[in-house]
Amino acid sequence: MSASGLYFLDLKGKVLISRNYRGEIEMNRIEKFMSLIMEKEEEGCLSPIIKYNDVTFMWIKYNNLYIVASTKKNANIALVFAFLHKIVSVLVDYLKELEEESIRDNFVLIYELLDEFMDFGYPQTTDAKILQQYITQESHKMEVAPRPPMAVTNAVSWRSEGIKYRKNEVFLDVIESVNLLANASGNVLRSEIVGSIKMRVYLTGMPELRLGLNDKVLFESTGRGKSKSVELEDVKFHQCVRLSRFENDRTISFIPPDGEFELMSYRLNTHVKPLIWIESVIERHPHSRVAYMIKARSQFKRRSTANNVEIVIPVPHDADSPKFKTSIGSVKYAPEQDAIIWSIKSFPGGKEFLMRAHFGLPSVISEETEGKPPIQVKFEIPYFTTSGIQVRYLKIIEKSGYQALPWVRYITQNGDYQLRTN
Repeated sequence: MSASGLYFLDLKGKVLISRNYRGEIEMNRIEKFMSLIMEKEEEGCLSPIIKYNDVTFMWIKYNNLYIVASTKKNANIALVFAFLHKIVSVLVDYLKELEEESIRDNFVLIYELLDEFMDFGYPQTTDAKILQQYITQESHKMEVAPRPPMAVTNAVSWRSEGIKYRKNEVFLDVIESVNLLANASGNVLRSEIVGSIKMRVYLTGMPELRLGLNDKVLFESTGRGKSKSVELEDVKFHQCVRLSRFENDRTISFIPPDGEFELMSYRLNTHVKPLIWIESVIERHPHSRVAYMIKARSQFKRRSTANNVEIVIPVPHDADSPKFKTSIGSVKYAPEQDAIIWSIKSFPGGKEFLMRAHFGLPSVISEETEGKPPIQVKFEIPYFTTSGIQVRYLKIIEKSGYQALPWVRYITQNGDYQLRTN
């Protein structure tokens, strides 16, 4: 990654705290940062990466702070920004609120953390759980420096030794978000599934876990090509997964961190049939009123149910005197969004519901001239995945041979889910 310096600045550009890791950039160069920001803002070309002579500044803004990394080298920009966001999340863990005042109150603690985060410009320990074992809130008052936990010197830097639980359990959630754009006649213009596997691990010792999915590449290589399988794209793993093992035989093998983490994320660029389809009939009576008839239909199997469904229907910004009639759920007018929101707590599969809305429309301007925003739908369907991904097994191997309970849940929810109207 190779960042030379790290700076925390207030909104006026004054340096609150900084660390020079490589000594190749004069620390007073940061004094130019704020004027560069203002210059770029005036030109309308503000960027998170600003070059000044031979120095590149990469920055993020958090509350009333600018957090800036500087480099002279051709650094991995994505890694620098991931590192800056990681610093924020660790400091929030420690300080609860990260802002100018909390920085001023905790100089000693923050300097200790900055020294652990990075060594000579290269990221080192950035796991809050590991850092908290030997840099405590009162660490600047301690007289004896404690010995770093094994995890810092160990190959498994994300898990420490000696973890014990009375009840050994693993919770695994497969969460899929559906991004979809369809036109008024029901044709899907764009669709994809973005998935993630999140885990909560409460296991004693140093267990090894092996996860088996109905992965298409694996099924084809083992002669089960015709079985139901899923072709995963853009797969990204947590650092604990042994990538060489996955590349060899598609086995997802890992020693997990303790507690909650995201094991992997994936994407499927696939044609998705709209899970909840909305038909809208809009009757406009110029300068007097507008009437809506909205029909919502669930297009998934009857044994599944969508929870907390919200259908957001745009209305003209000058609509007033709303009246609603619906066969299920509740409807409210949200003038700050120029929309009506139809909420349905529980929407079973294979059902169709109707809602009517009526507004006065005092405007003398025809709404036809405006671009009509699409209807948006929010929902969550438990025990269901759109892609058909399945957890075939989750094996837990630990030298003491204890029994552990794995719990698996599937959830499908809306991502950017939009349906255009006539």
